[in-house]
Amino acid sequence: MGLNGDSGDSDAPGKQSQQTPPDAAADKPAGSTPAEPLKGEVSRTDAPGAGVSAAPATARPAAPAAAGAKPAAPAHPAAAAPPSGPPDPPPPAGTTPPAFITSLQAAIPGGVSALSYWLGDWTIIVPVARLIEVASHLRDAPDAAFDFCSDVTATDWPPRAERFDVIYCLYSTRHRHRIRVKVKAAENQPVASVTPLWPAANWLEREVFDMFGVNFTGHPDRRRILMPEDWQGYPQRKDYPLEGPGELLMENPLDWLKLRQARDEADIE
Repeated sequence: MGLNGDSGDSDAPGKQSQQTPPDAAADKPAGSTPAEPLKGEVSRTDAPGAGVSAAPATARPAAPAAAGAKPAAPAHPAAAAPPSGPPDPPPPAGTTPPAFITSLQAAIPGGVSALSYWLGDWTIIVPVARLIEVASHLRDAPDAAFDFCSDVTATDWPPRAERFDVIYCLYSTRHRHRIRVKVKAAENQPVASVTPLWPAANWLEREVFDMFGVNFTGHPDRRRILMPEDWQGYPQRKDYPLEGPGELLMENPLDWLKLRQARDEADIE
């Protein structure tokens, strides 16, 4: 029979197939071979939304460039500058500071470098060199009487020369009013401890020292409180490695404990 008459002759042993390569490829179902997709076909594994049939992609011709025009440079988004610290909003117009702030400004000229008010809370920004003087007044003045230091915390702003904001939250149990005292300190700048004024600040300052490395001076027991004593760095700083110091990168915490125990035993011997 003819070439196209009986398909069995084309498959018989010893006979060569008379089909041309394009016909052979057309006879095979799409995707039957793991080769590259045919022209006009979208790969199911490479296309967005794998598993969903996609229409054949048609390439659009690029617009001709004007004569003598330079190719446009790829657009890169401008890198945002790192924040230099939170804003300290001033009191709104017509807002009168409490009497204990007014008396503080009169008693210690220059003790308050800025005054801030936000959501009903007053904050005074104090020069770090005047911290103890201002804190003593806030504790002892009858109209202030801040006898309780409820919290000490800090924030880190590496781009700023005075990278740390150290914040003291004070409360008066007699008058039932609050105030925040904020000082700005450089990385190694001494910050006088307020523990002699408020003993509750002892562990609070230790935590700030442990996490941020703020250089508290005059503290009765300045040592780490959360991290091991030989821990390297200060975990709450914004430039601290996310996975910790390189030599302490161990998947199993027990490995680190064994390493520390071996080092301690070597020191004893």
